[in-house]
Amino acid sequence: MFLKKISLLNFKNIEQAELALCRGVNCLVGDNGAGKTNVIDAVYYLSMCKSSLPMTDGQSIRHGADFFLAEGQYLTDGGKSENIVCSFSRKGGKVLKRNGKEYERLSDHVGLVPAVIVSPADSALISDAADERRRYLNAFISQLDRSYLTAVMRYNAVLAERNRLLKNMPDETMLQIYDMQLVEQGERIHARRREFAERLQPVAAEYYRILSGDREQVGLHYKSELNDRPFGEILLAARQKDLVNEFTTSGIHRDDLVLRIGGYPLRKYGSQGQQKSFLIALKLAQYTIVAQEKGEKPILLLDDLFDKLDAGRVEQLIRLVSEDSFGQIVITDCNPTRLRRILDKAGGAYSLFTVENGGIGQETARAGAPAFGGQLPAEERAKEAADQTRHAGPQEAGAAEGIRMAAVQGEASEDLRNAASAGEKSGGKDVRGTDTADTASGGKEGAR
Repeated sequence: MFLKKISLLNFKNIEQAELALCRGVNCLVGDNGAGKTNVIDAVYYLSMCKSSLPMTDGQSIRHGADFFLAEGQYLTDGGKSENIVCSFSRKGGKVLKRNGKEYERLSDHVGLVPAVIVSPADSALISDAADERRRYLNAFISQLDRSYLTAVMRYNAVLAERNRLLKNMPDETMLQIYDMQLVEQGERIHARRREFAERLQPVAAEYYRILSGDREQVGLHYKSELNDRPFGEILLAARQKDLVNEFTTSGIHRDDLVLRIGGYPLRKYGSQGQQKSFLIALKLAQYTIVAQEKGEKPILLLDDLFDKLDAGRVEQLIRLVSEDSFGQIVITDCNPTRLRRILDKAGGAYSLFTVENGGIGQETARAGAPAFGGQLPAEERAKEAADQTRHAGPQEAGAAEGIRMAAVQGEASEDLRNAASAGEKSGGKDVRGTDTADTASGGKEGAR
């Protein structure tokens, strides 16, 4: 899948912007809070009909505006053009169009434009409770199986009704009806989750081996009561416990995806770098499976690439995703010189864009680059040191300035036009932070 152009209007801190992307690597660089993650989130929004961040649609509207609009012009791997427009207004709600025709159900769009995102918010997959990992599986599988998303939505609706019944003088007949419905949907969900967890395991382990230099082994396992016995038996055995607690204590809404390193829980025994490498490996495995299933390479979104990763692992990742098995990539980073140096080493095409206060400008477009190796010219080393000085803390700034001195001394579419002509006026720039937690689509299950 190739996103040729994205157009944004009133999306978060972006008043109006158009971005023409290349087929290879696209880099968004700028200070923290400039709007880099907002562009990444807009690309994700056009794929999943929602933000990758824990916010409502209304929170994605720029301050002082009444609506936002995002448009993407795509070319599939088979050469077919697709135009996707998503808008949200405070009065009219959300509207999603494909090639000018409005969807009747937003869920019908999920999977058409596949995308995989890697961001700092993914750390919640390790640090947070099991529901975060279930949401990840839901979003992943929903891009491949629309009936799975329907099953999750139905399961959640029945679960909510059953929990209400348990709180209000439960009727035995109604409990049996709800149990039958939970079993029907729950067993479908369990089967698909278990299948995809088993498919993720070997692929994620191989990607981790490449990223880590074969230092340690990782694994994942889908943990569920349904692995050992039928769901109907589990619900019946838990009936008295449910009546006492007044909520459903067993079911697929209690399952977990267990992540391990060297045979031990990743959360307790993995370093920050190991955890980040595991998460990247997991997302690359997801990418590979989606590409295999759909015959369409997803758009890979790498937000804040250097977060908790050393330069060596970043270089290894860039080499990896520059291979033919990957397609279009969008990367964000706050240090343009550092990122440019690594991309030049990797070779291949890339475009570099500068993001500042919600505005986007193209700085570099490169058709090819030299192979790995060699030293940066003095001018480039000075630029990198200047970038480090600008983004470093007080202690690091002095060292970076010394390096810099040493280096110097040594050498729109119709929808967009209509929206723009509606008379929206900016009341000032909205600069939003980008380090917020990621969420996934596909339904939110609760134990209560």
